Amino acid sequence: MISFRINQPGVKVALCACLLAMVVVALGAFTRLVDAGLGCPDWPGCYGQVMWPTTEAEIATANSQFSEAAPVDTDKTWPEMVHRYFASGLGLVVIGLLLMTRRMGLRPKKLPVFLLGLVILQGLFGMWTVTLKLWPQVVTTHLLGGFTTLALLWLLALRLAKHKEVKPDQVPASNDLKKLRGLAVLGLLVVFLQIALGGWTTSNYAALACIDFPTCHQQWLPEADFKQGFDLSQKVGPNYLGGLMDNQARTAIHLSHRLGAVLVTLVLSTLVFMLWRSRELGRAGRRLAMGVVSLLTVQIGLGISNIVFALPLLVAVAHNGVGALLLLSLVTVNYYLYSHARALQSE
Repeated sequence: MISFRINQPGVKVALCACLLAMVVVALGAFTRLVDAGLGCPDWPGCYGQVMWPTTEAEIATANSQFSEAAPVDTDKTWPEMVHRYFASGLGLVVIGLLLMTRRMGLRPKKLPVFLLGLVILQGLFGMWTVTLKLWPQVVTTHLLGGFTTLALLWLLALRLAKHKEVKPDQVPASNDLKKLRGLAVLGLLVVFLQIALGGWTTSNYAALACIDFPTCHQQWLPEADFKQGFDLSQKVGPNYLGGLMDNQARTAIHLSHRLGAVLVTLVLSTLVFMLWRSRELGRAGRRLAMGVVSLLTVQIGLGISNIVFALPLLVAVAHNGVGALLLLSLVTVNYYLYSHARALQSE
């Protein structure tokens, strides 16, 4: 079996970075859900200030200087700026991780560099989210970048931990293990695609396009415009706050996200079944299976609750957070299977 060693150099810092990335993901979800994506019309400041305007004098000055923008709404400015502050803090931590791994000669060497580049790119997408007025393509890509950053930070923590490999008394690798690895990769892929669909749903304000469950508009096959719903060539601007698509296009997006959930459930249920029955993985396989199925069950419940209870803020934010944890569980399964297979091949 493979054990996680938290006392290895750099692991604690990487885990702190993961926790901070989770906070950034949750804050990003909160910012979108309270319609605060344009709470500050400029970037990186807020109405020309480092902090958001709070006093009457600051608000009056901000409104006069940004007369073409929406008036200052403090309920929307602070979520946007707090999200930016935490994202900037994450960037500093990633820089620290890179310097630490270089100074201490830790492996992997390329992953921290890639992470730094990704965080810088995320900063640019954060800017474009504002300057391009919540263009759905940018908002969705920004969300996917956040989830990718979190997943790679978790992978870095796993690799820095320097797992203790399996002992020679394990059963040699079999074709079943190879099939399991392929299924785990497929599981990771469908979860990532479902997150992308979720991002497209929220960026086009389609989360409540269907307000009943399990049907949509009391129909199993309601009218839906998939061509418009997934038109990635839509032009920029002028302002996507509230969304520009009609109801049939939003219905198509919402239905696609539901169908994606069914696909994810089928794939991950098969993966859980095979992990549980694997004699080669034994108890470790059952623990991995329990982790995946538990998160999947909670995520399905949160998704249904979003529809039935009309998108409660806490439930919607939790849906994003558990989705992130489900992604990390699939990263863990894939890394474990990869490490396990390599250890068996080296014996």
